[in-house]
Amino acid sequence: MKIQLNKEILNVEQSEIRKFNDYAQGVGANVILTLGEPDFYTPKEISDSCIEAINNHKTKYGPTLGFYDLRKKICEFELKTNNVNYTPDEVIITHGSTEALTSAFFTMLNPGDEVIIPNPSYPMYRQIIQYKQGKVVTIDTTSSNFQITKEQLDKAITSKTKCIILTSPNNPTGCIYSDETLENVYNAVKDKPIFVLCDDVYNQIVYTKRKPGFVKYQDIKDQIIVCQSYSKSYAMPGWRCGYMLASKEFCIEAAKIHQYMIVALNTFLQDAMIKALDYDPTDMVKSYQQRRDYIYDRLVKMGLDVVKPEGAFYIFPSIKKLGISSLEFCKHFAQEYKVAIIPGYCFEADDYIRLSYCVSMQTIITACDRLEEFINKLRNNK
Repeated sequence: MKIQLNKEILNVEQSEIRKFNDYAQGVGANVILTLGEPDFYTPKEISDSCIEAINNHKTKYGPTLGFYDLRKKICEFELKTNNVNYTPDEVIITHGSTEALTSAFFTMLNPGDEVIIPNPSYPMYRQIIQYKQGKVVTIDTTSSNFQITKEQLDKAITSKTKCIILTSPNNPTGCIYSDETLENVYNAVKDKPIFVLCDDVYNQIVYTKRKPGFVKYQDIKDQIIVCQSYSKSYAMPGWRCGYMLASKEFCIEAAKIHQYMIVALNTFLQDAMIKALDYDPTDMVKSYQQRRDYIYDRLVKMGLDVVKPEGAFYIFPSIKKLGISSLEFCKHFAQEYKVAIIPGYCFEADDYIRLSYCVSMQTIITACDRLEEFINKLRNNK
């Protein structure tokens, strides 16, 4: 006898990124530029603080919001890094930024609410919004160097708009939203009941002079939700550590679903989270920048149109001139040249491909050599 499942869960799709990564490795790809997983190990001092916490028997249940000393430390970090004032009761310690994002969507969305997503975009957003019976409204940024214009916002915002998502530096493009883009969003929402959800997981991996993102607009602080992760900046993807910043009122409500999803984050991890906030990731960032410079120069020499990333560790060249879909491109590349990259359709931008360069320089060189050979073959066959 078949028992009926939740009808909304049946519409949720498996991560296209993970699905293609599995496909590529299944056909023998062994040069992997797919996932956004730093090739650095977690710094020893961070790991040691976790080990010490375990040895000190810090293995009991923790408070739902997270330990007070960690939330206080995050407030101090945000003040120092972004010049913004938060209090510990405006912080929730989460199971990575993914749980922070999920908790935020579960807290804010009613059926029929609209969420504006600038594309290209991380695919998780659409799946969770649609699961909550919200409506996704997209803005195509591919014609504006991945920035958001006033005209696009004016067209996208309606009386049903509940939230705008900003990811900067961006996954998959590596671009950082300009002051003009941020001002456009601010002017569009400042007098409206609209949240701005800032997915800031890459905001310490920046190659230009770093400055605060949308969170700087503290006069509309109650409308801003920040979701943060330790995975990228501190090479801690397997730790699943993150946090949410929001108004006290929002946190009170978000803590309800957060509690029922995970109860509270692992207690012994939270000492490591405190330690990480004192760690300077500059050397990692410099290494990513060197890789960025190399892969960007190679792609330009291949004749691909590409915007130079200002942060994160992804690059998103256009393959439109080659007359092939991103899925077919990446499938053939994996099958024939054993290199795995992600097709742009996964980010709702089919004319592009994403290469992740948080891998060794030798892996990048090998991938670029094979990519150049593949592109030349496609051009010769046209």
